[in-house]
Amino acid sequence: MTVIDIAAVSSSDDVPDQPPRIADTLYHDLVSPGEVAVVRRRVREVALRDVAPVADRIARGDERLDGFPRDVFDRLAAAGIYRIPFAADVGGDGLAHPATATATAAEELAYFSNSVAAIFDVHCILAGNAVNQGTPEQRRRWLAPVVAGEIVGAFATSEPAASSDLSPEAVRTEAHRRGDGWVLNGRKRWITNSVVAAFVVVLARTGDRLSTFIVPTDTPGVRVGTPDRKLGNKGQITADVHLDDVELGPEALLGTEGGGLKVALQTLTYGRIGIAAAGVGMAQAAFDRTAAHLSTRVAFGAPLAARQHWQFLMADRATEIAVSRDLYIKAAMRLDSGTRFPEPEAAMAKLRGTEVAVQMARDAVQAFGGFGFTQELGDDDSSGPVEALYRDSKIGEIYEGASEVQRWVLARQIFGRDIVG
Repeated sequence: MTVIDIAAVSSSDDVPDQPPRIADTLYHDLVSPGEVAVVRRRVREVALRDVAPVADRIARGDERLDGFPRDVFDRLAAAGIYRIPFAADVGGDGLAHPATATATAAEELAYFSNSVAAIFDVHCILAGNAVNQGTPEQRRRWLAPVVAGEIVGAFATSEPAASSDLSPEAVRTEAHRRGDGWVLNGRKRWITNSVVAAFVVVLARTGDRLSTFIVPTDTPGVRVGTPDRKLGNKGQITADVHLDDVELGPEALLGTEGGGLKVALQTLTYGRIGIAAAGVGMAQAAFDRTAAHLSTRVAFGAPLAARQHWQFLMADRATEIAVSRDLYIKAAMRLDSGTRFPEPEAAMAKLRGTEVAVQMARDAVQAFGGFGFTQELGDDDSSGPVEALYRDSKIGEIYEGASEVQRWVLARQIFGRDIVG
């Protein structure tokens, strides 16, 4: 049984008062290996020290003015957080259960900032995992500095007219042979970390199939557009990446020609487990803040927690969060066991983990009333306790496979592709 004692985790005078971590007593992890429990404690300590004090700044920032939170990225690098997913030969921790540990790290980061969890997801799970499938030379050149945090990685599949649908017919970015190399043309959209990335893993059409390429961002013809302004995840900077006659050598091809869709789908499956875990982290944060508020906020002569409505709602949410955590851990452990596409668990985890985050964040806003709807209180400039969670949580139901896609994946598991398509 893995139960983490929050009292044993370091705190900081710079961090606002933190509510009790109810999952530490309510949730009993009977599945995760011991090394994963160690990673959870380690990442929690780092997140409490390095993410929590600046989480409000990140959540209320402007993508075009405040930009990529390099200070936090560098602190996580110094703490060795990017080593968690990878093998020792590229400087990683060499864990026996790297996917489970990585997903757990995403939960702990998202508890304080889903923006930071998303940066971690794209840097390590998407870009890092994709390059990890490359040649020894590609892993040495690109993955080792990713693991050390010396460079930032990005991953580009989405386009203005293609996101959930990554079929060769939908993807418009193209790569053509020139000599023994390649020339890329196209445009990718909503590319996280692109404004600071040293390279982007790009999915492109090669004839009637798809291939993946490692594209250094300093290559002539690569241009990163103006950062998007989004509803939430303000520290997760996204922008279009324009590819205009980008010439690449043969070493840029990641995997085999025509094998790009397999690389992309395997990578995105891993990513969906990470996003599921981040959803659980946000849901737990909203739950903990709400439980503390309901226990102390008095209305009509009694704490709100004395009302059966809130008792039953919170009982349901506690159950849903626990189930969602079990699902992402189970999916990650299957991935660690060698199952490249751990379905149906990955789809279930992504679906439930992200939806419970939205539901719990909405409940938190309702429980806090006017203060829940407030970004900044005029009286003392204090920040609203849950509005950032409400804004940040929604994207989980959309990126790296929308909820509708996950239901479609599950329907295929239930009825078969012959019926579902």
